[in-house]
Amino acid sequence: MTVNAILFDAFGTLCDIRIKRRPFARLARFHPDRRRAREMIMTQPLSLGEAADQLRVKNVDLATLEEELAAELASIHLYPEVIGVLEGLRASGVRIGIVSNLAAPYARPLLRLLPFVPDACAWSFEVGWLKPDPRIFSWVCEQLDVAPSGALMVGDTLADDYAGALASGLNAMHLDRRGRGSRPKVAATIHTLEGILPALRPQSCSWSTGHTGSVGLS
Repeated sequence: MTVNAILFDAFGTLCDIRIKRRPFARLARFHPDRRRAREMIMTQPLSLGEAADQLRVKNVDLATLEEELAAELASIHLYPEVIGVLEGLRASGVRIGIVSNLAAPYARPLLRLLPFVPDACAWSFEVGWLKPDPRIFSWVCEQLDVAPSGALMVGDTLADDYAGALASGLNAMHLDRRGRGSRPKVAATIHTLEGILPALRPQSCSWSTGHTGSVGLS
């Protein structure tokens, strides 16, 4: 099986936030249905102020939330191996995509840190779907002109990134940076993104799909 495209989750996979304030999550707490609030925030290109209007939140210190957002955005950083892995994949001819459940202000700061612009980005706030909705995976595959079976999703969330990708016909790897364990009999697991490169070498491994529907290395 040939992998023609690698899809990455964003935060927790490519990058992290050193100063975590979670202003959008704090804003969502003022809404009676937090799940619905999260969906609204992440499936529309909203600023904090626009999100407050959409959620009809009135009694909130928006200026403080804006300051906290600015602090978060300024503290976004790539994990140490990311640039080398992305450059290695690009040199091998693999197409690169990002598939992320994200509030709009976080996308641009991440893109500025990457060594090149990805071939396609499926931001939830732009496409209107959240992982693990199959439509977000289908959309990015169409943008990259690859069949789902030729794409590999890599992310740190089992439900959204790993199981969601498999259910949509993609291959998947679970990134477990903290070594918490991800049931290796179920999930193909790596601990840094450097684990992708040897997994793609035909001479060192092959991909196989077991009866559980998971993609493993054998």
